[in-house]
Parts: sequence; C-alpha cells; structure tokens
Amino acid sequence: MEIGLIGLGKMGYNLALNMKDNNIDIKAFARNKETLKKAEKDGIEVYSSIQELVEGLKTPRIIWIMVTAGEPVDNVITELLKYISPKDIVIDGGNSRFADTIRRNEYLEQRGIFYIDAGTSGGINGARYGACIMAGGEKEAIKRVEPALKAICVKDGFLHVGVTGSGHYVKMVHNGIEYGMMQAIGEGFAILKKSGFDMDFQRVAKVWNNGSIIEGYLMEMTQKAFEDNGNLEKILPVIDAMGEGQWTVEEAVKLGVSAPVIANSLFVRYASKDYEAFSDKVVAAIRNEFGGHQLHLK
Repeated sequence: MEIGLIGLGKMGYNLALNMKDNNIDIKAFARNKETLKKAEKDGIEVYSSIQELVEGLKTPRIIWIMVTAGEPVDNVITELLKYISPKDIVIDGGNSRFADTIRRNEYLEQRGIFYIDAGTSGGINGARYGACIMAGGEKEAIKRVEPALKAICVKDGFLHVGVTGSGHYVKMVHNGIEYGMMQAIGEGFAILKKSGFDMDFQRVAKVWNNGSIIEGYLMEMTQKAFEDNGNLEKILPVIDAMGEGQWTVEEAVKLGVSAPVIANSLFVRYASKDYEAFSDKVVAAIRNEFGGHQLHLK
C-alpha cells in the first residue's frame, strides 16, 4: 500500500518510520528541509512540495495529514484540493476538534473525496513501534486503509469507531481521561514529597508499575521522568493545555454530564501558570516523556 504523508514532526516522523518498517510505501513532505534530508537518509521517499507529493502517488490516492490541529489542517486541505481527485482518501491523524472534522468532511464529500479522522494515541514511542488508532469514516474508505492502520498499531489497537468525526471525538475524550489520570499521579507524588519520609520517587514509580493496580504506561513514563530529571528540581511547574481537555469539558457541560475530575485537571493546568506545585512538575515531566511536549526549565 502507498501512503503520502504530510508533516514530519515528532509524531509524523515516527509514524513514517513505523509505516516503512511495515512494508508500506511511504512518501512524505514536510516544510522543514533539514527534516526532509534526515527522512531521506532513513530511506523515506521525500518530496519538496505538496503538489509534487500528490503527483507522485498512484490514484486513487491515500494522503495522511500529520500537522498541528486547527488552521494548519485547513491550509493543507486547501492546498490538496488543487491536485487531488474524487475517490482519493485524506486522513487526519492529528488531534483536530471533532466539529472541525465534521465540517471538513462535508466540504470534501461534496467533491467526492473521502475523509478519515484517525485519532492516534501512544505517544512518540507508540507512533514508532505500535500506535493505538481510533478511526472515523465511511466503511468504503476504512476498508481500503484498514490493513495499513492495523499494521502500524499494536495488537487490538485499531478500532473503526463510526462515521467521520467519531474518531476524533473518542480521542478527545481519551485525552480528557489522560488529563485526570496524570493529575492524580502528580498529586500522589506531591503527598509523598510532603510526607517527611526520605524516599526515592523513581523507585516508588517503578514498584507501582510492577503488579500494582495503578500500573500502566503513564506510571512507566512517571518512572522515566524521575530517572531523567531527578526530583524535578530544574523543571518549572507549568503544564500546557493543548485543547482536548477543554473540548472534553465543554462537551460534558453541553451534554449535562458530570465530569469533575477532568474539569479540575484542566483548571489545574491553567492555574499552573501562576503558582508552584510539585504535582504540576510531575505532570509536566510525564507529558515530556510520552509526547515530547516542551518542558519549561528554570
């Protein structure tokens, strides 16, 4: 299978290598020339423009967009529409807002183009070695791309959720849950720090991640965060919010669903800009480990 990938950031680059390892004929474009040179050295066929990429793909085409959510996605689609044809498939693998995905799908559907939203989880490591993908789209389009999507996912890590928009909706709620889980971990370590006991937080995270009821990927990343950053002395307790938590809370309010844990974890991120708390350092460090999100350092 042949896929054209637009965007070689942290997630996009690792997805490209994952696809290559799984015998997908991956062709890529990115605006950063140095990134293109690096990708070419890694055996990825690269193109210097979106037009060249599209023209280098066999029809009907499969084009995967992996750029920042919002206006950048619209800009790429606007450029693509100059060159793509009916029956082509466009996949958005980023964290777009589901309402934007539905709007884009209506626009592309009128032109005979399929639009798939592939909510992608697992962080950088997952993108490279086995992701978790929640996809929304028409069955005809999903059927065409499903072998590739399953190939780059871990076992049982792919699901066709429903119509276009549902994939990004499920990923949005997933990220809202992630906010709450990380906040609980951060608060737990803040209590340990204040306890007066002299303990090694990295070793605590390690034992919690081996057989305990709270073991899992986030706890693994917590352990690694302490391994990489000691007791986080150099990390500022600033946690960025990328949008998904806010959208989840907005949906909860609109639907009349009580979601106090997710809502509070979002408000803590806003408050982290104004005061210092060890729990915020822990959450910031975990986000850096699994997603490569920027740390604010002293």
